[in-house]
Amino acid sequence: MSFTFGAGSSNCVSIPSTTSSTSSTSTTSTSLFNLGMSDSSTEKETKETKKTQEFKHRAERRQVHGILENSFLSKLQTPWRRVEWTEEERSALVQRLSSYAPCCPDVGRARVLLLGPVGSGKSSFISSVDSVFEGRVTNRAMVGQGQSSFTQKLQSFPLCPSKRTCALELWDSMGFGDCSGPNLQQLLSVVKGHAPEGYEFRAEQALSSDTEGYIKRPGLREQMHCVAFVLDASKVLTSSYSKGTGVFLRQLRRHVSDLGIHQVVLLTHIDKIFKETQNDTSEVYKSVAVRETMYKAAELVGMSPSSVVPVRNYWCELELDLSSDILLLRALELLLQYTDLYYREQQRATSKHDL
Repeated sequence: MSFTFGAGSSNCVSIPSTTSSTSSTSTTSTSLFNLGMSDSSTEKETKETKKTQEFKHRAERRQVHGILENSFLSKLQTPWRRVEWTEEERSALVQRLSSYAPCCPDVGRARVLLLGPVGSGKSSFISSVDSVFEGRVTNRAMVGQGQSSFTQKLQSFPLCPSKRTCALELWDSMGFGDCSGPNLQQLLSVVKGHAPEGYEFRAEQALSSDTEGYIKRPGLREQMHCVAFVLDASKVLTSSYSKGTGVFLRQLRRHVSDLGIHQVVLLTHIDKIFKETQNDTSEVYKSVAVRETMYKAAELVGMSPSSVVPVRNYWCELELDLSSDILLLRALELLLQYTDLYYREQQRATSKHDL
């Protein structure tokens, strides 16, 4: 029996049924074989891709570990910044900061806003500074651990040394990340003074006149007077912050600068990059790693290295440490120096306008 293709055509071809059957079987077998090969090949490629990614991640981890391990050992004989690590210096700093008053008569309290990626140590810095003035380790600003920000709302923390009102407020904000946290518009609205205390950061909702408690015409009292970018030193040193985080930080810094507000970078977790500070914080300015991290942080945010200061927060300690206290107090003093600079510039601008 044969099948005839192209009936009625002079070029018709007759093929024996046995040949067609064999060919069909062969074709079917070949198709199934090729399909099996395709699945097997895809699975193999997937496994190879996973292996490649795993090797890449391992290499990156080894590189990070190597950087941190080497940084632990690099120490200079002479500190690259000079500090008096004495009880007298600590007492003098506490006295100056306790008696601080804004140089602008229109402002009751200086407002310093802390901004930074998730887990950078903003809340820990607030609790650590409070601990110094309280004379014991406290956890005033609740601190959490994890991939998401523990702080969800805008909150102020007036410092109250010696149980009396201090003319300084540290403002805590939600940490930002690549796919979560406050956006640029929300944070700039906070800096400008539009956000009420207790404002809850929600990615899907802009901070606008429809927001409950929204301050339509904020004055100098409602605005932020200085901004502190808080960064994890170990992530800066190992370049672990994503490209997106770096871009966001520079955009934020540029817009804040356009408002005339000065900024400082606080480098936390210095004990992760320089082993000596785990036992003696006063060794911080002998560290090659800390100095390198300071320059990298300045480049990451787009600021001068002179505005970058390392701090060591209290996070597992139960007792205060003299050197850690001094480092924290000096950082706080720098923040207030930039705050007063902002006030003076605002006063000059007002005087020119009046003329």
